[in-house]
Amino acid sequence: MMMSCCRVDPLLDRCLVCLSRNLSRYESDVESLPPNIKDKLIKLLCVQGLLTDANISQVLHPCVKKLDLRDCDVSDSALRLIAQCRQLRKISLSSSKGEERTSVTSQGIEAVAESCPYLHEITLKKCPNVTDGGVLSLSLHCPLLQIVNLSGCTQISDVSLQALGQNCPYLHSVDFSATGVTDCGVIALAAGKCSQNLKEVHMARCVNLTDDSVEAILTCCPNIYILLFHGCPQITERSREALEELVGPNKIKQITWTVY
Repeated sequence: MMMSCCRVDPLLDRCLVCLSRNLSRYESDVESLPPNIKDKLIKLLCVQGLLTDANISQVLHPCVKKLDLRDCDVSDSALRLIAQCRQLRKISLSSSKGEERTSVTSQGIEAVAESCPYLHEITLKKCPNVTDGGVLSLSLHCPLLQIVNLSGCTQISDVSLQALGQNCPYLHSVDFSATGVTDCGVIALAAGKCSQNLKEVHMARCVNLTDDSVEAILTCCPNIYILLFHGCPQITERSREALEELVGPNKIKQITWTVY
């Protein structure tokens, strides 16, 4: 008789799944869990979209390094608690549900920035209440930033790009699509301290940008290999010519633009 083998989840994993779905019943027990168990619980809560302002304090610990809150209903209140995690390396606050996340503002971002100096990556896609003040704080207090996504942060301006260029030498990927930035901001970013490290720039649907922005990136950023500028109505054939003149064969891996 042959017996079929099927995968059985470890008992710990099963217990954590049960705990994540009944967190309110075990509040006093959760706070005393060791950090490695809390990390697993945080990941489960994030995936299920169950981490909220109300329960996040129970599972956070000072050594948390990664938080993916795309599916979670959190606000500045949670960010003020997250600021206690000084080892934080990566945080995503984008809304995966399509709508804007208005509950996150520059005040919350500033709280995190001022307390988390090792932050490498932050994603703020469709957070319209994040302003230049939040980005400025990130650039000043988080000099190790490498990846910044500000797509759809409609209140940011050239000030944000200037701050990132001046203060974040390790920045290699930046997305400011669907914002009101102008050529001045892009030129300042491209010529800033991050110019040699910038590899990926997303500036799609920026209606104020012209060919000057494309030429600045191609001229000042020798390691650029992803450049997206579709939906920019003021960018013309001149940018295509600049690509041919300034970029070597097979250097660009991905590029998008719209022909008007």
